[in-house]
Amino acid sequence: MSWSSSNYLCLSSSSSVTRFSRCKLPCESEGQGGKCHDLNRPTNISAYNSLKPPSFKLDKGQRRNDHVLKKPRNISAYYSLKPPPYKFDALEPYMSKRTLEVHWGEHHRGYVESLNKYLGKDDILYGHTLDELIRVTYNNGNPLPEYNVAAQVWNHDFFWESMQPGGGNLPILGLLEQIEKDFGSFSNFREEFIETALTLFGSGWVWLVLKRNEKRLAIATTTNAVTPLVWDDIPLLSLDMWEHAYYLDYKNDKARYVNVFMDHLVSWNAALARMARAQSFVNLGEPKIPVA
Repeated sequence: MSWSSSNYLCLSSSSSVTRFSRCKLPCESEGQGGKCHDLNRPTNISAYNSLKPPSFKLDKGQRRNDHVLKKPRNISAYYSLKPPPYKFDALEPYMSKRTLEVHWGEHHRGYVESLNKYLGKDDILYGHTLDELIRVTYNNGNPLPEYNVAAQVWNHDFFWESMQPGGGNLPILGLLEQIEKDFGSFSNFREEFIETALTLFGSGWVWLVLKRNEKRLAIATTTNAVTPLVWDDIPLLSLDMWEHAYYLDYKNDKARYVNVFMDHLVSWNAALARMARAQSFVNLGEPKIPVA
């Protein structure tokens, strides 16, 4: 690096303006003698200006309270309402903008607000991720009051991301191979998924999950707000079978709703990405190594 006296700036302040201008070094001042600093060699600016560099070394037993992250005293929200990864009208004509406005804007929002009200009363659960909060509040099958709304927030986030504009068709790559391995064929899987959804009694969810211990894909159902996370399964897809999910578009025709989901809405891209992450924890078999 080449240095010159123009590298040094002076700071001057007025009541409202801070100005920088070129400084004269001591040897540049008219009528002054003395040896200049060698401008071809960089200098320690703090030392040049007789400023002592700041020290962050702590004395033994000293505590820097100003650098300790503390929990805020007043919290207005613990969890935010996460929007779907597409515009409200992007799933039409298979899921209407009005359904998204009501389902996400009222039902999903209500769960987030209720959860934050619960947590605002007691900070014992402060700092958990949503996944952790669900497992803790499930309380080994004896759910705490926070559980249902926490699980419904997670379930809805996951459901929106299980769909995409232009969805449906066939899964791809390793996901299709695994479905064919565990269900015999994609047709068998599709038929079982639809039948499971239509025989679910009351409100609940249908899931494609990866069973950790059995190392295989399976279709699971849960009632009300229950999520497979509490069973240590890894969800890959979900379908909301609560009435508010389909009534505005399909009335009581659940069969049409489920078929449309499989044919036009389901995001196999999302399921494939989730399975790829899941394989970091579950070994689904020996890798296929091409023979040279």
